[in-house]
Amino acid sequence: MTEFLVQTGWLIPAYGLVGAIATLPWALGFVRVTGQRPAAYINILMTLLAFLHGTLAFWGIWEQGPTELIWNWFQVADLSLHVSFELSVLNLGIVELVSGLSLLAQIFALGYMEKDWALGRFFGLMGFFEAAMSGVILSSSLFLSYSLLEMLTVSTYLLVGFWYAQPLVVTAARDAFLTKRIGDVLLLMGVITLSAFAGSLMFNDLYEWVKVADLAPLTATLLGIALIAGPTGKCAQFPLHLWLDEAMEGPNPASILRNSVVVTCGAYVLIRLQPIIVLAPAALSVLIFIGTVTAIGASLVAIAQIDIKRTFSYSTSAYLGLVFIAVGTEWPGVALMILLTHAIAKALLFMSVGGIILTTNCQDLTEMGGLGPKMPATTLSYLVGGLGMIGLLPLGCFWGYRLGIDFFWQERPVLVGVFLLVNLLTALNLTRVFRLVFIGESQPKTRRAPEVAWPMAVPMVTLAILTLLVPFAMQRLSLLPPLEYINTAALILLVASGVLGIVIGATMPLSKTLTRSSQKPFRILQDLLAYDFYTEKFYRFTVVWLVEQLSFASSWFDRYIVDGLVNSVGLASLIGGESLKYSISGRSQGYLLTIMIGVSLLGLLMTWTMW
Repeated sequence: MTEFLVQTGWLIPAYGLVGAIATLPWALGFVRVTGQRPAAYINILMTLLAFLHGTLAFWGIWEQGPTELIWNWFQVADLSLHVSFELSVLNLGIVELVSGLSLLAQIFALGYMEKDWALGRFFGLMGFFEAAMSGVILSSSLFLSYSLLEMLTVSTYLLVGFWYAQPLVVTAARDAFLTKRIGDVLLLMGVITLSAFAGSLMFNDLYEWVKVADLAPLTATLLGIALIAGPTGKCAQFPLHLWLDEAMEGPNPASILRNSVVVTCGAYVLIRLQPIIVLAPAALSVLIFIGTVTAIGASLVAIAQIDIKRTFSYSTSAYLGLVFIAVGTEWPGVALMILLTHAIAKALLFMSVGGIILTTNCQDLTEMGGLGPKMPATTLSYLVGGLGMIGLLPLGCFWGYRLGIDFFWQERPVLVGVFLLVNLLTALNLTRVFRLVFIGESQPKTRRAPEVAWPMAVPMVTLAILTLLVPFAMQRLSLLPPLEYINTAALILLVASGVLGIVIGATMPLSKTLTRSSQKPFRILQDLLAYDFYTEKFYRFTVVWLVEQLSFASSWFDRYIVDGLVNSVGLASLIGGESLKYSISGRSQGYLLTIMIGVSLLGLLMTWTMW
């Protein structure tokens, strides 16, 4: 039985896809008598089956070791493309995280989306979303990984644009899609290049090729940057980071997955590509630069946001920046530890945020307050998720931070400072939001704020318990270091940075109106952070302006040069035909004479040319 479940492990991504297809009658409006809820129940059932199958396959792999399932999909000449899945303890563990969080998010969505008329369409898209994520994690082929990443891009576009009647939602979906496409196109260039050089796109074959690869430095650098570009877009890293905060216009249950496991999928592909990127030391330096800029910049920008979902979306970019740093320094274990612990805590935070938004019908921090006594389950979930996000012993993210700081302690002290600064700023931001939302006097939109219904409360409380149990699970899986190997100085600094961030966030003056400072330097700093260092305006006046000018020049050339030339030929033909019709005499002798003269002139021309 265990062997059968392992050999059919390829079904795990298929469950979500089957659920998405099964909801089409409700999503397309063919079935209306039953309402939309059966579509939700079908998807939840398929996600539960995927979770159970993954659990049993995980224990089977734990006993017998990893296995690979390969099917030849397309072969012509020397090109061979495979659909292949690798079942290992790591892959199945992450898939369990994906399917488990998807299950909780879908149950949460039953309450959050209860009154939405397109509930069936939403759950169908969630099934499609889950299938793509599970496939990316299990894939052992770069070709398949790229194809499934494209599925994630399409899923993001459809879920962000779910409420397509709102102009802002349409703009957010378009920007998210186009921004990701930039990274995807560059990644496709890297995939094609690897196929030409290595002759295979299987990860194991690529790892063997790397050992004997002899690429020119420029080629290796360009290849490395192309491979980095795809995950940079998926993980919302600088300079392709603007889409994630705009994507918060979509439904909150989708945001739960987008900020926890979707970005994890993009980062996991980067981790698997790391042995290839090592060919280009310059590309590793680019990774460290991107990660550092995003980690610090996004942490600062998050503090200045007044939209509760956007402030945590920037926090997601910051944590993924730490993952990029870990990959760039060739410590994939640090990257994985941060990814897994961050995903659980961030999903819990977004669940609590969803409860706040549904109850108050508001996302503006300046219009909230006093929700703590009224929403105890939501408040508890926020507290546990927030503590799990920062480096406080003994919760999950502490161990990811600690591992990174230990590895960088001797050789890269600057990166130790980056980790500590991000931890401090994250703690400050979480405390700031807690004060604005849960403490203080009630505002008009928070005076009547009952606790969320059980479909939302049960997933929140369940995930809060799981967040508290993460250290015990890590201990059971032997992921925690023995006490004698713990760097005491690093541990003290890490805990101190988190505590300092909480203290600053608890004591800094906060105004419900968040009025701009009357002093110009502080006002400039406020605007600089609130508008993301004016990155969007910078792009508008540089990249977007340049594309517009090129488009205008191309349109002008096509309209007046190409079309003008074609129209001129047509006009000449028309004028010539109109002119010749008046020379028609009806005498065959004249026609024969004209033909003879034309043939003679043509013969003379050919003779002269040959001579």
